[in-house]
Amino acid sequence: MKKTYVGGQAVIEGVMMRHDDEYAIAVRKPDHEIEVKVDKYESFADKHSWAKWPILRGIVNFAESMVVGMKTLTYSASFFEEEEEEPSGFFKWVDDKTGGKGEDLVMGLTVCFSVVLAIGIFMILPYLLTGFLTKYIQSNFVVTLLEGIVRILIFLLYIVLISQMKDIQRVFMYHGAEHKTINCLEHGEDLTPENARKYSRLHKRCGTSFLLIVMIVSILFFMLIQVDSVVWKVVLRILFVPLIAGVAYEFIRLAGRRESCVISFLSKPGMMLQKMTTKEPDDEMLEVAIKAVEGVFDWKPYVEALREGKLED
Repeated sequence: MKKTYVGGQAVIEGVMMRHDDEYAIAVRKPDHEIEVKVDKYESFADKHSWAKWPILRGIVNFAESMVVGMKTLTYSASFFEEEEEEPSGFFKWVDDKTGGKGEDLVMGLTVCFSVVLAIGIFMILPYLLTGFLTKYIQSNFVVTLLEGIVRILIFLLYIVLISQMKDIQRVFMYHGAEHKTINCLEHGEDLTPENARKYSRLHKRCGTSFLLIVMIVSILFFMLIQVDSVVWKVVLRILFVPLIAGVAYEFIRLAGRRESCVISFLSKPGMMLQKMTTKEPDDEMLEVAIKAVEGVFDWKPYVEALREGKLED
């Protein structure tokens, strides 16, 4: 049996787990029952082999994670809407014109808007805030480094602010449940709330770590921009974003599959940041995370093979 990796995401009162081309969303409904939905996602890389190349696979994975993540969040939120509103006339018109794919179109536009907003706040805004320094500092290295520090500070401020919201605190608890369950699986223990409880709520392959690595890698890439035009500096920063995401993905992927002093050291900042984006879950949350894993992965033979040392890389 080959070694495999399960990834996930916290959603509203639940957890999404993904394995190969399947993902399962487990949600604790208001009536306290756990609803599990299993779905398939055909990756772009399955149709185009070049999309599995290093760096490129990170760009593809990032885009697909955004789409799946938005879908799962919307699905989990649907259980907690007080009443279902009648779709607007505009939405009905879009749905008719797209052959019933209005929801997919809206989802795509939402993802695009989210990406544009994130690039604006975390990539462009730091440059605009530090651009005046070029009048006083001749070193491009120093100015870019200061821009990177401002970028990271904005990112940290964003996390601090959203962590004050009660609903987000619940999501962070489910985030911790997701990590504990995956750590329990990867250590070869049966998936039970009792076993998962004792494992760390931090994980090297976490999306939080990925975003921090993006911030750090961007400093190195933006040092390569040697143009005087403000417009071109902004454009090049935008164009570099997919490449930066691809490089960050490769590091996170390596960190999740290899153990070494260097990898552990470089992973430390992201692991420390996860202490802000994860909280200790209760056993009911762990139960939800386990149900999500069971929706896409038969863990019992896998755990048995791991214990016996029969897994292949």
